Amino acid sequence: MPIIAPSLLAANFLRLEDECRMLNESKADWFHLDVMDGRFVPNISFGLPVIEHIRKATTKTLDVHLMIEEPGKFAEDFKKAGADILTVHIEACPNLHRNIQQIKSLGMKAGVAINPHTTVQQLGDILHEIDLVCLMSVNPGYGGQKFISHTVGKVRALKHMIKDRGLKTLIEIDGGVTLENAPAILHTGADILVAGNTVFKSSDPKGMIAKLKAL
Repeated sequence: MPIIAPSLLAANFLRLEDECRMLNESKADWFHLDVMDGRFVPNISFGLPVIEHIRKATTKTLDVHLMIEEPGKFAEDFKKAGADILTVHIEACPNLHRNIQQIKSLGMKAGVAINPHTTVQQLGDILHEIDLVCLMSVNPGYGGQKFISHTVGKVRALKHMIKDRGLKTLIEIDGGVTLENAPAILHTGADILVAGNTVFKSSDPKGMIAKLKAL
């Protein structure tokens, strides 16, 4: 079964406690939290105070995706706020190995995200060090975008790299995931589905999560 990580970027922030309660009662495995700084991506989302409150509202895994520049400056703060997994972008980290070491030293699992234009081969020297790879299947910064189809090929290539090395690194797909394209994404080797609008804009969010989980 896939890991389902609804993205709270698509949640109703006036009803955030209710949204967290819904996810707690659902078959969702993780809460996916997108942090944007307006510099690395052309948007600003939410930060540490919101994550601190979400942490108090759930015992599920907090999967924090940093779409920010200089993430090393804030890793300790995100640990204190309650992050279980901290994912940084390869494009924002000229000293990526140092960033991964820092995240792990703080007791979090470490992820690396790559943008649609970045090849999976660029992960070759770091793959054995990380717990997950987040493949962006839309251009980062905004929810509700259409899935970029060539991501499926990237999943397949990355899965081969992981298997060839005998690793347990998980593959997460973030952006444009729907009930229609999820089966193909999973078939090629993805482990984690991030879903925002597909879940929160559904007339039955818990039912939609259950359908994704059953794939």
